[in-house]
Amino acid sequence: MPMRQECKQFESRTYPNGDTVRKCNLDLAPEAPWRCPENCSSYERRTVDVNWSHGTLITPATPEEPVGLGEDESIVHLLESVEGIVNAAAPQMQAEVEAERKKKKRSPRNMLKRKKQKKRKK
Repeated sequence: MPMRQECKQFESRTYPNGDTVRKCNLDLAPEAPWRCPENCSSYERRTVDVNWSHGTLITPATPEEPVGLGEDESIVHLLESVEGIVNAAAPQMQAEVEAERKKKKRSPRNMLKRKKQKKRKK
């Protein structure tokens, strides 16, 4: 079954460089962005979009399915392994960003700014 764009859990996002993400927010579509499970128990028809900003009313076309999708379990395993790699890298990237933030807070320039701000408050 193709991705159900009318499902409450379906999300499509296009980035400025043209890349598009099509996914199930509950991560129940192992063959996303091509297919949803045939009888998904979490399927819920979207009734209203509230507080969303839509760039266009048209969701980009679904990419072509790879040969063997739905028949060859290796595709599901490949997508799961890629997801695992991304999820494993996330904590390290967060730590690097946090270290950069801390480094910026301790920079001599920021220390001078804080000293000036303290003097002004007195």
